[in-house]
Amino acid sequence: MENGKILFIDDEAHIRNSIAQSFDLAGLEYECFEKPNDMLSKITKDFNGIIVSDIRMLPMDGMELLEYNQNIDPEIPVILITGHADIALAVDALRKGAYDFFEKPYNNNKLINTINMALKKRSLYLEVQKLLNLNNNDLSGIIGDSTVSTNLKMQIRAIAVSNVDVLLNGATGVGKELVARTLHAQSDRAKAPFVAINCGALPLSIIESELFGHEKGSFTGATNQRIGKFEYAKGGTVFLDEIESMPLDLQVKLLRILQERNLERLGSNKLINLDIRIIAATKKNLLEESKLGNFREDLYYRLNVAVIDIPTLNERKQDITLLSHYFIDLAAKKHKVANIKINHKKITELTNKDWPGNVRELKNYCERIALGIDKNLFEVNIDHMLDNISLSERVKNFEKLEIINCLTTNKGDVQLCCEALGLPRKTFYDKLTRHNINRTDFK
Repeated sequence: MENGKILFIDDEAHIRNSIAQSFDLAGLEYECFEKPNDMLSKITKDFNGIIVSDIRMLPMDGMELLEYNQNIDPEIPVILITGHADIALAVDALRKGAYDFFEKPYNNNKLINTINMALKKRSLYLEVQKLLNLNNNDLSGIIGDSTVSTNLKMQIRAIAVSNVDVLLNGATGVGKELVARTLHAQSDRAKAPFVAINCGALPLSIIESELFGHEKGSFTGATNQRIGKFEYAKGGTVFLDEIESMPLDLQVKLLRILQERNLERLGSNKLINLDIRIIAATKKNLLEESKLGNFREDLYYRLNVAVIDIPTLNERKQDITLLSHYFIDLAAKKHKVANIKINHKKITELTNKDWPGNVRELKNYCERIALGIDKNLFEVNIDHMLDNISLSERVKNFEKLEIINCLTTNKGDVQLCCEALGLPRKTFYDKLTRHNINRTDFK
């Protein structure tokens, strides 16, 4: 997504000119306005940007602008700039949804850093909303903007438009079926059936009937004619997952289908022509399996024409931030829980974590976060807590100690403490008041 735009509002011309120079030096896109009324039309639900505004203005002040923005889209970050005498008002604004506030005179570098964080937050929010409402007929289902993911999308797009059969290589949990469905959705066969078959999950006793169908009376229990999966997929795509699990005798029949594009139902001598595309997926090295005698070599070479190697999550760690937000939002909607906000510290932990189960493991982990059952979200050392202190008091004391330690380390710098603790500024100030902590004592 493109970098967002800053809407800056201040009724003093020299401040607008000064901030414009700062934005130019920082390479930021912006528009400056003398009063909020001049820019209200730009605040929409799909606006990719943020608002930076002074509080004291007429006829509409910064607080009224904040309220207007909250009614349109509370996810648009609003940064307020205030005089020293307006601190109480600014804290109230934070409680009402402002992203942050700065006292005049403010540190220009800190303002630019906060603006960049707010722009990223807004851009990420819009990207997640786009994914949550994605159209299955595009590539939006392949979530990620890393180089690895971009290359994967390009490969999918190039292969999808052809009619060639495809072999997908990838470890457990990387999203092989998602890639297969995307290939189908991007092809000319998109309006025809997509039939997914897990070769490792079908019992040996019924797998042949499931795939090829049977005639009435062809075996004991065949009381009716049955259309097999290959025939049912007429004009569409058959996805064979875990193809390495397919019995060797059925691999012979699959090879014939790939070559001849026809089949015979069990108990029939009639050839049925097939108009299908086959996408096979495996988590094993089929060439090695063929050398071991577990997979037919001729079938391997017949499949090994258009090959897509799907990367592991550890190979696309740049995508974890976007994936995490997407999966948490998805789980929150699924379980009808309030929006879950995941902080930068937690995202860093997720990015640095090893993911042997790949995207599937991350998705399940994010679902636990959304449900509030992730035991690793909060780590409290209870060894030093006294048995005669209630749990709420223990947590309260632990929180106070952590805030004091953070203020000491950062010499009372609120911005650094908020980043270190992963807290919005308004929440941090609320906790200072609750614990009777004066940040000026640590400067």
